[in-house]
Amino acid sequence: MTVERVNILGVGLSALNRELAVREIIGAAQQKRKGYVCVTGVHGVMESYDDPEVRRVHNGALYCTPDGMPMVWLLRQAGHKEADRVYGPDLMLWLCEAAAKAGLRHFFYGGANGVAVELTQKLRQRFPAMQIAGTYEPPFRRLNPEEEQQLIETVRAAKPDLFWVGLSTPKQDKFMAEYIHKLDATIMLGVGAAFDIHAGRVQQAPYWIQRSGFEWFFRMCMEPRRLWKRYMYNNPRFIYHVLRQRLGLEKFPAP
Repeated sequence: MTVERVNILGVGLSALNRELAVREIIGAAQQKRKGYVCVTGVHGVMESYDDPEVRRVHNGALYCTPDGMPMVWLLRQAGHKEADRVYGPDLMLWLCEAAAKAGLRHFFYGGANGVAVELTQKLRQRFPAMQIAGTYEPPFRRLNPEEEQQLIETVRAAKPDLFWVGLSTPKQDKFMAEYIHKLDATIMLGVGAAFDIHAGRVQQAPYWIQRSGFEWFFRMCMEPRRLWKRYMYNNPRFIYHVLRQRLGLEKFPAP
């Protein structure tokens, strides 16, 4: 099945929901069809709007999932009534459950100060049949040649089907695009804060806030120093440019 994409400010957003995302990603992993998955919200789209390289990375993804409710609303307005939110932390749990049944292997790249190890411990408690092939905590910079070679060898030995990346957008997206063909992993998934959330380091918004479209406000209140500029700058710009796109005042090439 071909998953249709909708052009949102030049980013091809995949019309997905829980059932479809799990079926497509697990199927791709089982078929050894290499690719990466971007979990894409307003922040990711605006990073792509500002940087053609980030847009190229998003549009080169196997799927760009609708991470925030504004993405879901735009997909539904475009005629994809079945589309629903495919949020990074949720996607991780859905795929961990499905992958345990399918016998697929996981690798976790990212986090800081032991987050990846804490995450794997929590996930093993939740999904006892889950196969975790390894973890790697990178430095807060590009890998040097020795570190890159170490990662390549570690992943070659682990041979994961699902390679989880817990950095931030657009850093994690650029990493996946660069390393998808360097590493012996089938599917790479950039899920950002999911590592911290499921490790218990960061509080997740209540479900009703997630569905309201105001999760950004909850997250900003939780981490104001880190996130206030992102949301106060990107959210108004996103609304402005989407309105211009819908009115035909701004046009973007097909992804």
